[in-house]
Amino acid sequence: MSASETSETPGAGTLSDNARVDLEAEFQESRIQEVLDQLDRELVGLVPVKTRIREIAALLLVDRLRKQFALTSETPTLHMSFTGNPGTGKTTVALRMAEILHRLGYVREGHLVAVTRDDLVGQYIGHTAPKTKEVIKKAMGGVLFIDEAYYLYKPENERDYGQESIEILLQIMENNRDDLVVILAGYKDKMDRFFASNPGMRSRIAHHVDFPDYTPEELMAIAKLMLAEQNYRFSPDGERAFAEYIPLRMKLGHFANARSIRNALDRARLRQANRLFAVRKKQLSKVDLMTLEAEDIVVSRVFQDEAGPAGN
Repeated sequence: MSASETSETPGAGTLSDNARVDLEAEFQESRIQEVLDQLDRELVGLVPVKTRIREIAALLLVDRLRKQFALTSETPTLHMSFTGNPGTGKTTVALRMAEILHRLGYVREGHLVAVTRDDLVGQYIGHTAPKTKEVIKKAMGGVLFIDEAYYLYKPENERDYGQESIEILLQIMENNRDDLVVILAGYKDKMDRFFASNPGMRSRIAHHVDFPDYTPEELMAIAKLMLAEQNYRFSPDGERAFAEYIPLRMKLGHFANARSIRNALDRARLRQANRLFAVRKKQLSKVDLMTLEAEDIVVSRVFQDEAGPAGN
C-alpha cells in the first residue's frame, strides 16, 4: 500500500476530497534523505545551497502529493542556474539533484550528462544541430549540466553557431520539461550577462542557486576529508603549515576553492614521496606512509613568494 490513505477514488489515481495523505511516510518512501545526507558528507559548508536544495525537494514532494488530489495539471519548471566560482561544488550538487529528481519521479533515469560549449556547438554550417541533439538525446530522462553556459553566446562573432544550439535548447526546455532538466552553470557575473542577452533562456530558469566561496576554515576541513579518502593525514605541524598555506594561496590568482586545495595536496603528496625516497634505506611504518609533514607544505613557492605564480 502506498504512503497515501484512500477512502474512495472519484477517478483513476485520484483521491477524494476527504482523503488524507501522510507527508512523512511519503518522504521516507522517497528515500531522498539518503541523498541529502550524502550531500552533507561530500560537501563542507555551502549551507545556503543545501538549504535551497532541501526547499526544492520539499516543493517537489508536496507537488507529488497534490497530484494525488488532481491539484496539479502540469510538471513544474525545474530548470536551474548554478552560479559561483570554480571548485564550489556545482557539479556535485547537480549530480545529487538528479538523484532527488529521479527518486521523486520527475525524471525517468536520474543520470547526469555534463557538457561544455565544445560538446554542443559545431565549427561549420550544419554541424551544431546534430551535436546538440545528440547530447540532448543522451541526457533525456535525466539532467543536462552545461558548464560555463555563457560561452554558447558569442555575439561578437558573426560566424559563431552557438545561437543555433541555444535555440534548440530553448525548444527542448519548454516542450520536454517532463523528461529533461537543464542546469546552466558558471561565474555569476557572466551568467547575469548571458541571461540579459537571452531573455528566453532566463524565462525558462525557475531556480537560481548561488554557490559562495569557501572560508579558510571550510577549506581546511575539505583538505582533511580529501586526505582521509586517500588514507593520508596531516601531522600536527603539517596541519598548522597547511592552515597557513590556505589564506596565502587564496590571495593569488586563479584560485579555484576545493579544486586548488586538491592540487595543493597532490603536490604535498609528491613531496612526501620524494622525502621518503631520499631516506629509502630507513624502515618505514604505516604512519610514515600516511603522514604529510610541515616540510611537505612549507617548501611551496606560495610561502616563498606570495606574489609569485600560483599553483606551486
